[in-house]
Amino acid sequence: MLRWPRHFGRHLLFAAVLAFLLVFLVWPIALTVRGGFVEAGPRGGWTLKYLASVFADPLWMRGLGNSVLIACFTTLLCIGLALPLAVIAARYDFTAKPLLTSLLLLPLVLPPFVGAIGLRALLGRFGAVNALLVHVGWLAADQPGIDLLGGAWLGGRMAGVILMESLHLYPILYLNLVAALSNIDPTLEEAAENLGAGRWRRFRRITIPLSLPGLFSGATIVFIWSFTELGTPLMFDYYTVTPVQIFWGIQEMAENPRPYALVVVMLAVAVGLYALGRLVFGRRGEAMTTKAAIAATAPRLRGWRNVLAVAAFVGLILAAVSPHVGVVLSSLSEDGAWYRSIVPRSWTVDHYVQALSHPLAGGSIRNSLIYASAAMVMCMVLGLAIAYLHVRVRARGAWLLDGLPMLPLATPGLVMAFGYVAMTLSWPFKPGAVLGGWFDIVGMNPNPVGLLVIAYAVRRLPYVVRSVAAGLEQTSVSLEEAAWNLGASRLTALRRIVAPLIFANLIAGGLLAFSLAMLEVSDSLILAQKQEHFPITKAIFELYNRLGDGPYIAAAMGVWGMALLGLTLVGAGLLLGRRLGAVFRV
Repeated sequence: MLRWPRHFGRHLLFAAVLAFLLVFLVWPIALTVRGGFVEAGPRGGWTLKYLASVFADPLWMRGLGNSVLIACFTTLLCIGLALPLAVIAARYDFTAKPLLTSLLLLPLVLPPFVGAIGLRALLGRFGAVNALLVHVGWLAADQPGIDLLGGAWLGGRMAGVILMESLHLYPILYLNLVAALSNIDPTLEEAAENLGAGRWRRFRRITIPLSLPGLFSGATIVFIWSFTELGTPLMFDYYTVTPVQIFWGIQEMAENPRPYALVVVMLAVAVGLYALGRLVFGRRGEAMTTKAAIAATAPRLRGWRNVLAVAAFVGLILAAVSPHVGVVLSSLSEDGAWYRSIVPRSWTVDHYVQALSHPLAGGSIRNSLIYASAAMVMCMVLGLAIAYLHVRVRARGAWLLDGLPMLPLATPGLVMAFGYVAMTLSWPFKPGAVLGGWFDIVGMNPNPVGLLVIAYAVRRLPYVVRSVAAGLEQTSVSLEEAAWNLGASRLTALRRIVAPLIFANLIAGGLLAFSLAMLEVSDSLILAQKQEHFPITKAIFELYNRLGDGPYIAAAMGVWGMALLGLTLVGAGLLLGRRLGAVFRV
């Protein structure tokens, strides 16, 4: 009789999960890096000429510099927006605090490239703000409007990209900072106060250093996200940035490895700046981090201090939702009715109907629901397996399963998408090979469905792993041990004991994976090349660039997506509470 080795099941699960991560996470990145150093052709050898050509091309170098500037200014602006409000929320109580802190997260419900539709309608040369200036007499009606998003004094359209990305990404920094500030032991600041340190000195010498881990964690995600953001520059017609240059170079990948080299440079810059920040801020912050020994009592703000706190939150919320308002107004405007006017001159709901019935719009929504649902299931299965192997089983090598799923948080999404394209040009996925018909991006008959689902799942896997791991760490192992002592197998205990206890964490992580996959940009724009495979974000991009009612239908699709994402994020927030911020950390 054949006897399986002890713990055969856990070793098999470990091997299966690790193999998946190596094939669909590590390999695409490795292929991309390798492609930048290999000569074109079947017998190509190693070369540095493609990498050198990147630095010799002034247009590409200017694009790289613009991308770094966008990332730097976006990160700084996000810190400036999030830090003061995080301090107020973590340290004080004020009027309508639960409502205002929840509304502050609204920008997460709309991708910045969709918000660009509304921002351009508000701040464009013929937009609502210029119409308001004419109405109050500050601008003559016969004068051209002020191009608030494209003026040369603002660096072209870079200002619009920075503003839109900052208004979208500051909640990530806010969530991390609130969590970090809440973990600071209040006795440390009390001791400093007893020694005569003033409020500003305590903030500078104690609060900021102890909150550096949260600041660094959130700033890292914001920097990498904005550095590699593809959709927002495209919507602002701002093409001299590295992500857009890579996007236009996809079709020549099979014959010309130069796009690979550009991706390698972008990845190196992102990783290098992350490592530098980790070296300068990360270690210092981690070494000083301390958990709060006692809960700090939040004093109630009163009088003018309470008014200022409420005004700060309301002001940022209004600024953050303005692109959303612009998208909604665009979706309700009749064709051409919102031109040099404060609000649309005539209204219609037909665009919402067309957003569901138009062949391109309706098909893309159906596709996104299928892709995101499949990715959510894949994420939940993989996330549960990884978290259980790491937290409960503590299998040998589990540290590898804990680290690899976090790689997408530190790897630009554009690099991952580019790596999947590179996979389809390599055995066994290339045309004519064993799996050539299942995974194809740039062939004559592309079939990207499988890769889109996998790409969505891999990109969102860190959120599910973090969410499930948090649930396991808060659930006592004694209940499982009791089940084992009564004869239950580990699988039975997992199914009957563990899964019900961490159900809220598992569902919350799955909702985040679903909602973020529904409106994923980089993978959607790059991997879906034919209309029949378009997800919702690719359809929005295509419709927005069409004449006629295309932009209005695109806006209506953005509103539908905003509503869906908003509901799922509210659900995740109700299930996770303050722990929601923990899934947005690196």
